Amino acid sequence: MKLLLADFILVVHFAFVLFVVLSLPLIWAGAMAGWRWIRNFHYRIAHLAAIFFVSAEAAAGIWCPLTLWEDALRGTEPDKSFIARWIHALLFYDLPAWMFTAAYFVFAALVALTWWRIPPRRT
Repeated sequence: MKLLLADFILVVHFAFVLFVVLSLPLIWAGAMAGWRWIRNFHYRIAHLAAIFFVSAEAAAGIWCPLTLWEDALRGTEPDKSFIARWIHALLFYDLPAWMFTAAYFVFAALVALTWWRIPPRRT
């Protein structure tokens, strides 16, 4: 049961990352294509808050709570399902922490710039 919950947390984590990463190019493409939904205030504030939260965690040297929770559930049993192994490989890289912090801040700056250049609209 613990491993199933750990796999679920990993999938939620992956969905969060997809939301943060894919929203930016979708906003740009949507601005060019005239998609109205990309200017939705609630969507855009959630996107901005998500990347700022990740950046703040990185700047403070805090591990993502989802990562900690998944690791705690897996414990000494690192067995993962097939899907979990692939998602884990896509999410986690063995690089110095400063590289992730820099990447998060650059991405957050792009999201903030996009907020200014393609502003959301309150409906």
